[in-house]
Amino acid sequence: MIYLDYQATTPLAPEAREAMLRWMGGPDSDSFGNPHSPHRMGRMAAAAVEVAREQVAALFPAGGTVHFTGNACEAINLALRGTSRAGALAISAIEHAAVRDTAQALGNVRELPVDGAGICDPDQDLPEGTGLVAVMQVNNEIGTIQPTAQWHEKARKAGALLLSDAVQAYGKIAVAEADLIAISAHKLYGPKGIGALWVRDGVSLDPQVTGGLQEKIRSGTLSPALCAGFGAAAALAQGRMEADAAHMEALWTLARDLFSDWKLNGSADQRWHGNLNIRKDGLDVARLMSDCRNVMFSAGSACASGSGRPSHVLRALGLSDKQAKSSIRLGFGRYTREEDIEQAAAAINAAAQAQGV
Repeated sequence: MIYLDYQATTPLAPEAREAMLRWMGGPDSDSFGNPHSPHRMGRMAAAAVEVAREQVAALFPAGGTVHFTGNACEAINLALRGTSRAGALAISAIEHAAVRDTAQALGNVRELPVDGAGICDPDQDLPEGTGLVAVMQVNNEIGTIQPTAQWHEKARKAGALLLSDAVQAYGKIAVAEADLIAISAHKLYGPKGIGALWVRDGVSLDPQVTGGLQEKIRSGTLSPALCAGFGAAAALAQGRMEADAAHMEALWTLARDLFSDWKLNGSADQRWHGNLNIRKDGLDVARLMSDCRNVMFSAGSACASGSGRPSHVLRALGLSDKQAKSSIRLGFGRYTREEDIEQAAAAINAAAQAQGV
């Protein structure tokens, strides 16, 4: 099988797996302690957690704290619900469902439009009374890179906080300045089941999960194994960032050539080049995926792929429902080979041609 769905999840890096094994001990080991216990085994586990926290924090701007969570969705909920007292919400029209659905549940929210390239212009006005702005750094469906730093400056001048969903950016490009930043390990070649919220110094949050407040703003026993895997993946990404980016650029160039007669959704330049979202008008994507069972790709984000609704991201670009439903997303990463792209392109193009589009 050929895996081209790196925006949905990434393979676990061998280095991350190795780091986790040390803390998955059985009854005859000394590495299964609760990191919140005061005895020696607990302190050993706590030390592993803190090493991981430092590794994850190394890819963030200075002046903040990393709080581990169960996933990025929880981190986003903590950021939005924990600051709901701050005032009205303003979110970009292409935010992940974790932001959109939570903001709508909280109420008093306004969407900030994007242009046809998928860029949210920071020159637009913020509604009066806005307390928090949410603009993701790299979009999960079309890969567009937002002017997050400019949005942070705009929010600050308006007396608001900026929440950045950096799930698709963290470890791939420099994380931009914000007040609250959510990330996920499994989009970084780390384990599933752990994320983090970076909180700028001076920003206070109301805890949403209470009971022990082991993470100061979040309760629950941490898994040293998951933390260690996350930390190892972050450290690996930091050391490989330039090499990974160069690899993505080569794969992007090849894929653009092999899919040259498809239309690109979103900006070609202001974009993470590990994401290729393309369309052929009139394409039956469900049939295409059935005909290309050995190629793992997406008709949209994994979180909404079963809804049957047109992508709100593609509609925000100005695409019709039919155009949105005729789009596919190909995602590649560190372990993708050029031959993977070539074989996938041959299968997808042949299947599309068989539909007469």
